[in-house]
Formats: sequence, structure tokens, C-alpha cells
Amino acid sequence: MAAPKKGRGPSGGQGKPGRALALILIAMVALTGGMFLSGHTTPRLGIDLAGGTSITLKAKSQPGKPDAINQTNMDTAVSIIERRVNGLGVSEAEVQTQGRDNIIVNIPKGTNSKQAREQVGTTAQLYFRPVLAVTAGQATPTDTASPSASGSPAPGATPSAKATTSGSKATPSASATTQGRAVTGALKKDTSPSPSASAPKASASPSATVDAATADLQKRFAALDCSTKAGRAKAGANAKPTDTTIACSSEGDAKYVLGPAAVSGTDVDSAKATIDQQRGMWIVQMDFTSKGSKKFQQITSKLSTQQSPMNQFAIALDGEVVSAPQVNETLSGSAEISGSFTQQSAQDLANVLSYGALPLSFNEETVTTVTAALGGEQLRAGLIAGAIGLALVIIYLVAYYRGLALIALLSLLVSGILTYTLMSLLGPAIGFALNLPAVCGAIVAIGITADSFIVYFERIRDEIREGRTLRPAVERAWPRARRTILVSDFVSFLAAAVLFIVTVGKVQGFAFTLGLTTLLDVVVVFLFTKPVMTLMARTKFFSSGHPWSGLDPKRLGAKPPLRRSRRVHAPTDPKEA
Repeated sequence: MAAPKKGRGPSGGQGKPGRALALILIAMVALTGGMFLSGHTTPRLGIDLAGGTSITLKAKSQPGKPDAINQTNMDTAVSIIERRVNGLGVSEAEVQTQGRDNIIVNIPKGTNSKQAREQVGTTAQLYFRPVLAVTAGQATPTDTASPSASGSPAPGATPSAKATTSGSKATPSASATTQGRAVTGALKKDTSPSPSASAPKASASPSATVDAATADLQKRFAALDCSTKAGRAKAGANAKPTDTTIACSSEGDAKYVLGPAAVSGTDVDSAKATIDQQRGMWIVQMDFTSKGSKKFQQITSKLSTQQSPMNQFAIALDGEVVSAPQVNETLSGSAEISGSFTQQSAQDLANVLSYGALPLSFNEETVTTVTAALGGEQLRAGLIAGAIGLALVIIYLVAYYRGLALIALLSLLVSGILTYTLMSLLGPAIGFALNLPAVCGAIVAIGITADSFIVYFERIRDEIREGRTLRPAVERAWPRARRTILVSDFVSFLAAAVLFIVTVGKVQGFAFTLGLTTLLDVVVVFLFTKPVMTLMARTKFFSSGHPWSGLDPKRLGAKPPLRRSRRVHAPTDPKEA
């Protein structure tokens, strides 16, 4: 028995189309089930459709830097603020300049507006300052504010938790009223810093004469009330990096006297929140630049020899102390802050360290909650436009392709289900927000998807015009149609990717949706349209060329089938007879 000839196997799932259909059905069920189980059954809407929070920041003139407010510094500030907002897991946020010295930040609804305001509004310079004194946040009577050179606690106060060092790590043991946080490598953060000196020391030496500046600082420190918002706003106002200043903790439960800045926020190369698997706790890891490492090493070598609280290192942002860890050893290029962090607090601190330093200082001019910029009427108008476009596509398919229109409509339905479920799941997953340009991208995708069907259908009709029957026509048309569809979708996806990279804000929403739906078009055509077409070719309605099938050979002007026949001639030679 002769061996079968070798050749190409069936392509595009022609042999077993059921497998491809089962695969896409499983994907649809999984995505739909995940959507309902997660509770996110509708896409997250952008600020132009659902409203949100709008923050206006105004750049402040810098002392001694009359030309600091320029386009370069404003663009840099926009970039940093945008990264800070993205650090909250927000997408579709708009950060842009307005005029010469304003920055507008629009954050969609669904984001923690209070947290976003705290992160975006804290736009002053970030500094690492040595702690000279710390006490409770309330105002202190002047007659009891005596300086303390050693930084020992006030009578009756609980000292801050001490840290014990093991290798390069510091592990704090919290006192009765203090929850300690340690920075691996050297630092410890107290969420409720214990009172130490009731007032700042007068000078480096107890016998030194208290000059007028120190007396004024001591007076302001005693009068400072960090428990009020107004008090926290005044603390550290207009302080220069070289000044000794006063500051409040971000919670308002402690106030500090801080020395001149030793390290700037620009010296921090990176910071990230991660979980220590061995200790089962959240930590913040930070790395410094080469220049910052030298500064950090110098100051930690000095602080590590001091007594509490003068061995503390305050991380001050916009006049507030967001962390005040203790230094137990000399550090250089990196440090790790550990302790009683939650995931959120660790991420917030890492975000501040990463994006805290701005080239300009800003005042928070306004914070308003905005309603949908377009409103329900405009959204309905956009959806009506999409429905009209879809209806025109359906009318064209039915009028021109007749029975084939059923396959196209089923494919559009599958594409719509996949698009909707993915958009609903991408909202909580990556912060994707559906704005009006994104809706336009989805509408444009209807035409791209329909174009793929038309390419395949026309290839099949061309094969029938050549005199072939439907089943071989379906399989012969697929390789050429597949090549054209892939090239077309690649061009669309490339355009969407470039548009997404080079643009910001709402236009990115259009590009993202266009790219997503283009990828889904490839999936639907390969795993649904082609297998369904293969199955339909086996039915009598389509294979017989019914007039309403869209594949009627007579309507297509098909050539008669080519048949080979041998003509018999009468013999003319007697020998042939």
C-alpha cells in the first residue's frame, strides 16, 4: 500500500474548528465570571464622564531666584506630579500647566481624593534634617520651656523606643506608648514620637550665650501648636535649607526643632515599599545617588554617636515631618526603614521619597470636586453616534453579504463581550478609566473589526468566482486573507502604540482602547470567525449556494467548473481499427 503523500496540514483550525471555539468560549466565561466575582461589572469612567477632583497649584517665587519659574521647571514639576499621581495607582489623570505659573491636576472619581490631595499637594522640597529637639504637638507654656542640651525626655515623658543592631539591620523594641519603626541599615520611625526636650537647646555648649535668633526660635517653638491645621501650616514656612527651623509631624502629635538640611530629596535615587518575607513586615528601601551617598554617610556618622532624640533623622516635606527615624550606625548608599508599617503607609512613604523633590514650591490655590465635564447628554450623544455607526455597518453587511452577515454579527458580539469585560476588569487592575476619547476608540474599532470580516469574505467569493465549491474555497481563501488581516491590524496597533507613548491624558485613552480592540480583532478572527466559517461551509444552506447565503455562484458570476474529458475520434487508419 502506498504511503500517504506528505504535505501541509489544515491551517486555521479547519480540521478541528471546535477546539478554537471551545478556547474562546472558555476565555469569555472566565472573563465574565471574573467580572462578576470582583464586583466590578461596569468600566471605571474618566473625569470627563464621571467627575472627580480638580487641584490647582500655583508656583511660588524663590528667594534669590527670580527666574526659577520658567517653562523647564514647570514641565519638570508636571512630570514629577504625574508620576506621584500614578504612584497612587491612578490612570487617566490630567496634569498640565495653565498659564505661566499654574498646574492643574484632575483626578477621576473613584480615587481616594483625600489621599491624592495629600500626595499631590505636598509639593515643596524634600529634605533630610537632623533632629535637635522633639516634644508633644501642643503649645508649651513659655515659663516651662527650658532648653535641653542632651535631648533627654521631659519629666514624666516616655522615651522613644531604642533600636538594637544586628549586623547592618536595626530592630526596634517599642515602649509602652510608642510603636517603633526601624529603617534597615540604620533608621527607626516612631508613629507617636515621645517628648524629649521641652524646648530646643540654646547652643552647642550649655554655657554659650543664647543669642536673639535662638531666643526667637525657642519662643516660636513653645508657641507652636501642631494639633491644629493652621499651626501646621505656619511651621517651617519660608525656611531655607541652611536654616535651623521648627516643624510638625504629619499627624500633628509632635513638634520638632530641626537643624540645617544635610541631604536633599534630589539626592534620593529611588525608594520602594516591599515586604520582608523573613520578618513578615512591610519595609521601605531607599537608594541614594553617588553624591547623596557621601552626604548621607557624613551625617549618619555624626548622628549615630548622639543620644536620643539628637540621633534622629527627620524626613521633612513641605514643613512637615513624615518620618523621624533613629540612626544607630554609619550608613552610605542605601537604607531600609522598617517597623509598624501597613502596606498603605509604606507605599505612601516610598512615594514621597521617590517623587518628593520638585524644582519649585507651590501653593495649593483651590481644590474642587467637579461634575462630569460632558454630562449625561454628551455621553448619550456619543453612544447614539456609536449605535448609528454600528447600525450602518449591519445594514451594509446584510444588504451585501446576506447570510454571511450572521457570521459577522456573531463575531462583533463576541468582540464586544471581550472588550467590555476587559475594560471592567482593567479599571481596578491597572486604574484604566474610560473617557470619551476611549469611547471613540471603541467605535473606531467596529470598523476595523468589520474590515477583517470583509477581507476574508471577499477572498472566499473570489475563489467561488474561479469555479471552486465552498469548502475548498473557504480553506484556500484563508491563508491570503490571514496575511492581509495581520498586516492591517499590525499597522493599526503600531499607530495606537506610538500615539499612546507620545501623548498624555485623554488621547492616551483613545490610543489604549484602539490598541486593545485591535488585538482582540486578531483573537476573534482566528478563534471565532474562521472556525465558524468552516462549520457553516458544511451546512447545506451555504454549501449549495443558496441565493440568501451571500455565496450564490450565479450572483457572483462564477466560471463553470473545469472538467477534463477525453474526446473519442473515429479511426481513420485501418491499422487503428
